[in-house]
Amino acid sequence: MKTILCSILALGSAIAFAGAAEAAGGGTREYKHNHWHFSGPFGQYDKEAVQRGFQVYRTVCASCHAVEQLSFRNLGEKGGPFHLDACPAGVPESTNCSSPSENPVVKALAAEYEITDGPDDTGDMFKRPGLPSDKIPGPYANAQQARAANGGALPPNLALVIKARHHGPNYVYSLLTGYEDAPISVQLGAGQHYNPYFAGDMSQLLKAEYRDEEGHPLEGVEIPQGGVLAMKSPLADGIVDYADEHVPETVDQYAKDVVEFLTWASEPKMEQRKSLGVVTMGYLLILTLILFFSYRAIWSNVEH
Repeated sequence: MKTILCSILALGSAIAFAGAAEAAGGGTREYKHNHWHFSGPFGQYDKEAVQRGFQVYRTVCASCHAVEQLSFRNLGEKGGPFHLDACPAGVPESTNCSSPSENPVVKALAAEYEITDGPDDTGDMFKRPGLPSDKIPGPYANAQQARAANGGALPPNLALVIKARHHGPNYVYSLLTGYEDAPISVQLGAGQHYNPYFAGDMSQLLKAEYRDEEGHPLEGVEIPQGGVLAMKSPLADGIVDYADEHVPETVDQYAKDVVEFLTWASEPKMEQRKSLGVVTMGYLLILTLILFFSYRAIWSNVEH
């Protein structure tokens, strides 16, 4: 009982704190909404979009953010962006390209990375080309190195960011496309970047002329929505070259594609799970009908 009471009190405190923070900081702007291919019970990943999203991640995001849970082989597994049902031309017939460990695309991608391995026979660590079985390496060796390179801020791991954020896909898309100049009423510090879709307390950044003697906002002064990040806007038109010339190279398209990739990264087995769910619901429906008509047949001749 004591544990339950503590949990209830902690939950109440968290809700009250969140409400107070939102009131103080002006909340956030409502997220932009998109029609995502993976949404709904029958949703599937857009394989080409996931491939482009991986390209955006490698070109832009990977310089600061890791995808720690992913191995190269995951890219070639069934449902992955580089899965192959059959080998492309020029690959030996003995190769099983449906296997991630033999997938030529995955092997080529992995080989582009240098992996620290060892120790060798002399006790030294060494560098080697990546293998499909290796984890996709992050940009930093540890959290301390990451903070030192980013002014004290720790770039989050992106492998599960979609699952870790409320309305994850729309949140990440809105954040990436939502950077704006700071409102005139606030003064940003060095290395701070304003985004109305990022939760924060903008009341702390109000200029002196918008505060009273005690530091509170003057009556009638609206606290801007959103917050500030250490990360500046990472995307710009034309920053990534797509092989398909029909796909626009714009911030909006980059954001959509990288959301597709990060959603897949957070749940690589989603399509299999949904397929199993549909089969299970169909089975339960048939079973329900059988039981219903069996019940009626058994009790139809019983006198009441």
